[in-house]
Amino acid sequence: MSEIKSNIDSSRQAEESNGALSARRRRVLVVGAGGFAGGFIVAEGLKRGYEVWAGVRASTSRKYLTDAAIRFVVFDFDNPESMVTALNDALPEGEKWDYIVYNLGATKCLRFSDFSRINYDYLRYFTDALHASGKVPEKMVYMSSLSAMGVGDEKGYTPFNERMLPQPNTRYGASKLKAEMWLQTAGIPTVILRATGIYGPRDHDYFLMMESIARGFDFSVGYRRQELTFLYVEDLARCIYDALDRGRAGEVYIVAHPSSYSQAEFRKIVSRELGKRIVLPVRVPLWGLKLVSAIAERIGVAKGQPSTLNRDKYNIMKQRNWTVDISKAVEEFGFAPRVDLAEGVRESLAWYRANGWLK
Repeated sequence: MSEIKSNIDSSRQAEESNGALSARRRRVLVVGAGGFAGGFIVAEGLKRGYEVWAGVRASTSRKYLTDAAIRFVVFDFDNPESMVTALNDALPEGEKWDYIVYNLGATKCLRFSDFSRINYDYLRYFTDALHASGKVPEKMVYMSSLSAMGVGDEKGYTPFNERMLPQPNTRYGASKLKAEMWLQTAGIPTVILRATGIYGPRDHDYFLMMESIARGFDFSVGYRRQELTFLYVEDLARCIYDALDRGRAGEVYIVAHPSSYSQAEFRKIVSRELGKRIVLPVRVPLWGLKLVSAIAERIGVAKGQPSTLNRDKYNIMKQRNWTVDISKAVEEFGFAPRVDLAEGVRESLAWYRANGWLK
């Protein structure tokens, strides 16, 4: 009996070891790993036991990609032929990544034409390179944006859902939708995630809003009701891997925390976490924002640097309804955001303080 028990135990140990080895051998390539969300996506992959590869440009900072387990692939997206070579040099013929997360994109550009070049052409070059190198994955997640939907219901505030017809009203949103349409015929099994505003440690855009509140001023746009939605960056990273595991290729999913907030509610949460008792709300009329955005854009062009405020961003900021219906993602791959806005703001502020962004 003891011999039988020993054999059973050995068999179990071998199965567990093989299972762990199999999990470790699963490969995921995160393209755009150097961006704000990219580092968190890489970290989540390592946490889940993947062999994680970071797809970066030669100029990409690796400040948040320091784990020794990370492997790198360097891409030159302006040279499509070199991308095939980069893929083949990373893995030998006959091997490929099980999963790919395509997180590369630009939210602000110096020229409007750059949105199409970076958000569409680069994706097209990459998918062509996957085919040319024989490295089409089992599944890919493409990070799109809720901005691909355009303006929703700004009277009844019906939440966005996947059945609605996308009608982007920005160059950014149009470039994302164009990329989505390319993926429908690109021959890559892809799950598309249309995410709302992503925030968290290391993010600069929402930091500027929190920094302004810390200084005693909260700027909001327009006078009509505005409903905002958010998604904490670590929830996004978890969502991506859940979508890789259980999301259906060829489907589009809207992802966000299900709660929506007014600007006043956002201000109240940030003020409380900052310990700021008095914050002056400042409402900027839409015509004023439009003027400032145009001026900021011209200054950016003159300096050769894309401005956070520009005419494209104006159309995003003036939008009143960002509420969403996430039931499809919940039902089909178990999407379950863990971090509400108060906790996410608290974690973000702690990081901003620890890293000298905020005193």
